[in-house]
Amino acid sequence: MGCLLKQSGLYSRMSVGAVLLAAGRGERLGGRPKALLELGGVPLVLRQLIALSGAGIDDLVVVLGHHAASILPVIESFPVTLVHNPRPDDGQMSSQRLGLAALNPAADAVLVALADQPLIDAEDITEVIGAFKKRPEGTSVVVPRVAGDPGNPVIFSAEVREQILAGDARIGCRQWRHAHPEAVSHFDTDNRRFTVDIDTPADLASFERRTGHALRWPA
Repeated sequence: MGCLLKQSGLYSRMSVGAVLLAAGRGERLGGRPKALLELGGVPLVLRQLIALSGAGIDDLVVVLGHHAASILPVIESFPVTLVHNPRPDDGQMSSQRLGLAALNPAADAVLVALADQPLIDAEDITEVIGAFKKRPEGTSVVVPRVAGDPGNPVIFSAEVREQILAGDARIGCRQWRHAHPEAVSHFDTDNRRFTVDIDTPADLASFERRTGHALRWPA
């Protein structure tokens, strides 16, 4: 996965790993797998994999938990590392840490993506990676921000990954950011795709109202 030309005689390319989180129960949507909601007939989890691959991600880990048996057939043809969270009810942070631990440690940067963001595409992910490359000196985390609201995906350095994994089990990227605000750079944009995700029936209705496109459960 990723760009085949990773090095040349003139430069070396930054290696980016990604963790895609798809372990949730979908409790506020009746206990159904949000990752399998379809936009244009394509499951959201598959749309994310296509976007990450198109952006040139070098190493991709998908974390499953609840609904793993339903999601796996949709993604098993992709060259990804699959991780099963045996305790997904411990929260997103537990899935994130499992995913970070499974990534190739040689990655220069790590991107954490959510399976329930319908509109994120390869250009959006490339934009976040570009913002990380241009981040202010002394910062190590870049968060997209739209009209003051933080969005996803988030990207951070390999050093931050190492610090998260070496810390308390209750520490994830969000907790690390709160503890180190000086290390966080916000990538301000008017691209609202970064702040659109699906958690509730109201989110489904709002998405259709705002975009004119409906998210449907698989038949």
